[in-house]
Parts: sequence; structure tokens; C-alpha cells
Amino acid sequence: MASVKPGQSAPKSGQYEVVGPRGGHTGKEVTLPKGHTAPPTQKPGQSYNLVDPTKNNSGK
Repeated sequence: MASVKPGQSAPKSGQYEVVGPRGGHTGKEVTLPKGHTAPPTQKPGQSYNLVDPTKNNSGK
């Protein structure tokens, strides 16, 4: 799965985990609807990985 960088649009709706530059878990998650822009992260180099896609078919 490709990661979503801050400022990019989310390809699918769901819960996205903030991950470090080397993929390390940060324990933080955000909810992003499909097409919405990912917010800035707290540290440079972090990005978002989809961990729980929305199951109501609105975000496909």
C-alpha cells in the first residue's frame, strides 16, 4: 500500500495511521474521507498509511 503524504488527497476513506520516515508506528490515527487532503504531520518525513478502510461503500 502506498502511503499518503501531507497535502495529498486520500485515495480511499478510512482511518489512516501516522507513520515515521522508516515506517515506524506513532500510535496516532486520523480519519480521512476520500478526496480530502491529508493534514500536516507533527514531524518532517511522516506520512499516512490506510489501516481501516470505511466499509459503507461511500469511500470506494
